Amino acid sequence: MSRRVLLLVTAVLLLLPLAPPSAAQGRAPGRTGLTAAETATLREYAAATWGSFEDMVDPGTGLPTDRLRADGSRDTETSTSNIGVYLWSAVAARDLGVIAPAEARERIAAVLTTLESMERHEPSGQFFNWYDHTTGEKLTVWPPSGAPLTPILSSVDNGWLAAGLRVVSGAVPELSDRADELADGMDFGFYYRPEQNRILFHAVPSTGEEACCYDTLVSEARIALYLGIAQGQIPPEAYYGTWRTFPDSCDWSWQETRPGSGRGRATRSYYGVDVFEGNYEYRGLHLVPSWGGSMFEALMPSLVVPEAQWGRNSWGMNHPLTVAAQITHGLHEAEYGYWGFSPADVPLPGGGIGYEAMGVDGAGMDPGGYPSNLDRTTVDAGFEGCPGRPAQPVPEPAAFTNGVVTPHAAFLGLPFAPGPAMDNLAALRGDFDVYTDDRGFFDSVNVDTGAVTGTYLSLDQGMVMAAIANTLLDGRIQEYFVDRDLQRALHPMLARERFTAAPRCAVIGVIDRGDVANLASERLCGRTPVSRG
Repeated sequence: MSRRVLLLVTAVLLLLPLAPPSAAQGRAPGRTGLTAAETATLREYAAATWGSFEDMVDPGTGLPTDRLRADGSRDTETSTSNIGVYLWSAVAARDLGVIAPAEARERIAAVLTTLESMERHEPSGQFFNWYDHTTGEKLTVWPPSGAPLTPILSSVDNGWLAAGLRVVSGAVPELSDRADELADGMDFGFYYRPEQNRILFHAVPSTGEEACCYDTLVSEARIALYLGIAQGQIPPEAYYGTWRTFPDSCDWSWQETRPGSGRGRATRSYYGVDVFEGNYEYRGLHLVPSWGGSMFEALMPSLVVPEAQWGRNSWGMNHPLTVAAQITHGLHEAEYGYWGFSPADVPLPGGGIGYEAMGVDGAGMDPGGYPSNLDRTTVDAGFEGCPGRPAQPVPEPAAFTNGVVTPHAAFLGLPFAPGPAMDNLAALRGDFDVYTDDRGFFDSVNVDTGAVTGTYLSLDQGMVMAAIANTLLDGRIQEYFVDRDLQRALHPMLARERFTAAPRCAVIGVIDRGDVANLASERLCGRTPVSRG
């Protein structure tokens, strides 16, 4: 299929400013900016996506599989993340009117019963990473290959399970005690290492090995930090122990590019921790990058924590800029005509599927890059002033062959770019066989060849369900997740920080269709970008 650049019929709105911030402090922006027809389409997407979960779940254990295939077959394994997002998806389906309250309670109760009997690590109360979704047994052999599997305790995956349990506690009073007992027994302080002021990637109980540590803030792992801090298991200064960008010095010139400090001071102190407030310049946008430049890393925690509202001068700017970078790459840098880049199942050129880390290379710190295409076209802006790091020529759009777009990334962008996200999803649905009425969007599509994965990942479908519920129901999943104690612990902490991301007009803003056109000329909000360098 030839590439096409999306022609947005509302491009005449080039100079419209971003929508004003919501007055609500604990919720996502209430104004969706969507038409009645688009709202109905989102409800249709929710019903179809829930259909994939119905086919994912084992009737005996109530647990979802990791992967559902187009022929209805389910992989044996599931993870703690999968279980957590399924729990909040059942709540979302109930509140969106897709299933009855009694069915939601029955499904959630079945999961809780299985969780209560599953093996976990003592005394931390943490669950192991992989289980057989048909039995609830801990896996020691990897089902797809038969290879030995060493059970680990993952901080981020346990974080998503605990998040799902918190949502259940807030949403289903009849089951709140059971959900709380499971969640309260999970000690996230187990992962904290004071000497690094960071948390582990994972621990291996059988050998005592540890993988240390998550060192970047814009990461999905901050969900584990939030939970540990809220529960008094991790000190709040750990939030400031991770890099916003790596330092601006030749000792760190291996990173993707040289960070800038934008406006204001480059280094600030919070809770006695000095923080280098760097940013990356990407095509006129100054944002705090993730490791790989993917939507999942940057935005998944915001499905449950109202980061943009509590951190108005940090996440309130950075989240819209992250979405703007994704749009810019897909429509203007690579000219795919579509956008949404995040780890996903991908259709391999020779047939079959593989799970790959996809992203916007120029908006991530990984020097190897999370590419947006299977041919791994990357950019290298260099590290000015340091030996061996001259800037390399910018690839032409034609160099970005076999681009892969994953719909869940567009859904993550809904709170910050509702109109463009809906346009993008409509284009994907209209141009490719990537959507079915009974299960929703397949995990990804090669936008050059039209090849789709033919798979649904429960993690990605769970992000879709939460994003839709938050968009249509005014931050509903966040509302269930947040209680008074968590807000008291996290809101002041997030409110303290001031990222050097720019332009500042993006604060808790909504990127509208006119802004999408402005991004072609490296403009946002109808304004020229701040000067580079």
